[in-house]
Amino acid sequence: MTIEVMNVLWVFAHPEPRSLSGALRDDGVRTLRELGHDVRESDLYAMKWNPVVDAADFGAEAGDERLVVGATSARAHARGELSADIVAEQEKLDWADAVVVQFPLWWYGLPAILKGWFDRVFVKGFGYGVRGEDGRTLRYGEGRLAGKRAVVVLTAGAREPAMGPRGVNGALADVLFPLHHGTLFYAGMSVLPPVPVFGADRVSDAEFAEARELLRTRLSALETTEPIPFRTQNGGDYDDDLVLRPDRAPSETGLAAHLTRAG
Repeated sequence: MTIEVMNVLWVFAHPEPRSLSGALRDDGVRTLRELGHDVRESDLYAMKWNPVVDAADFGAEAGDERLVVGATSARAHARGELSADIVAEQEKLDWADAVVVQFPLWWYGLPAILKGWFDRVFVKGFGYGVRGEDGRTLRYGEGRLAGKRAVVVLTAGAREPAMGPRGVNGALADVLFPLHHGTLFYAGMSVLPPVPVFGADRVSDAEFAEARELLRTRLSALETTEPIPFRTQNGGDYDDDLVLRPDRAPSETGLAAHLTRAG
């Protein structure tokens, strides 16, 4: 089998490099390189990444007026006035064919440092607020990052059944919907099924070996794995109010309705 060589950005958000997450990251990056892929890393804690959006992000464009983040960030992006750390991350994303986003699941979401990476890097005109030549807003499957693949690698303290369809923590697909659908897919990326490691606080040697093998298998198929079948905004499934048309999954409500396999 011929492997298509890809540029892969690995975004890592864990404060301890000797952790389970760190061991998986090291093995994952090594696996990608052994497969012939080019890999760049954004180790947010090691970089001492600043997760806080403020006027300093936007250079002279911000001025002394009331800060309107969306509009100001769009102008700064268009004029090349974003701060250097933001530009460096955007350049990595432009370079990448695929992005691995790895983090421990904390309080049902991302560590603050990773949330701040998205807040600061995915500015208007880059991650959102992108329009096509016909004036349509390009998002949910379209946009500046369209054509790129993304996969989430996460560790969670809960056991797998507790994050299943009837588990007390909620189904993993629902927990990850804001990141998968509302961030990565929103910006145009094709989102692959996640690579979860459950019971992360008590993983045995055998379980670690199993998790490592799962990650290697998934990374080996990075360019061929079928993405999560989210509906595109402009593909005909939604009306002018961005509500699913009556004949699309008529018996479905909630998050699952936004998958094409829902009907």
